[in-house]
Amino acid sequence: MYLFICNLSILDIFYTSVTVPKLLHMLLSGNHLVSFSQCFIQFYFFIAVISAEDILLFIMAYDRYVAICLPLHYHRILSRRNCILITIGIWTASFLNSLMYVTSVLYMSSCHSNLIHQFFCDFKSITKATCIGTELLLIITALEFFSFIFVPLMYTFSSYVNIFFAIFKIKSRESRRKAFSTCSSHITVISIFYGTSLIDYLIPTYSDVVDLSFAVVYTTITPMINPIIYSLQNSKIKMAFLGVIKEIHFL
Repeated sequence: MYLFICNLSILDIFYTSVTVPKLLHMLLSGNHLVSFSQCFIQFYFFIAVISAEDILLFIMAYDRYVAICLPLHYHRILSRRNCILITIGIWTASFLNSLMYVTSVLYMSSCHSNLIHQFFCDFKSITKATCIGTELLLIITALEFFSFIFVPLMYTFSSYVNIFFAIFKIKSRESRRKAFSTCSSHITVISIFYGTSLIDYLIPTYSDVVDLSFAVVYTTITPMINPIIYSLQNSKIKMAFLGVIKEIHFL
């Protein structure tokens, strides 16, 4: 579990490193220009990171499923060797997938405008400025959505259905509480990540401000609060946090 949490932390660092530095540069310098190469390099790493996080969140759900539903087989199924191989597979698949996806985007022609109404280069903003070659990209995007979002999300959902059935069968209330507490952080992270990103990409665009708001949430705020959510699982950190809140309240 901690190996996967470590990888999630690395992904969160990459997430913000891909988008925030250029945003800060634009805000501080007033220069809103981005070169063609910069745009597609940013797009490549953004797709790689978001693909890796989709798979990793599913693997973390499977980790909880094995721990709660198959505890006697945990160290056999998720041995150190298997976890390292899974981690290598996640990163390799994500970067290869991103390379294929960005290559397909390069075949599109920009004809509407050279302006993108977003603070970083993503699928929505790039396709709005193009008109030739979008049919192939939409097919590839549909395959991407099915492989890296729909399938992991469905497996994550089925894992938690089995987990909840197993928890409800536990007779001790304290044991049920402890079992559920091991999943609460991951459920919170999944809800925030998928909720904001799916709303941004699936709901029709009403305004650029709305798109920017959702983009800020899942590219900057979500990676920032993930460590806080997992840290609060630690009883010592939780007690220290509550102590700070009490001190602020009395002040």
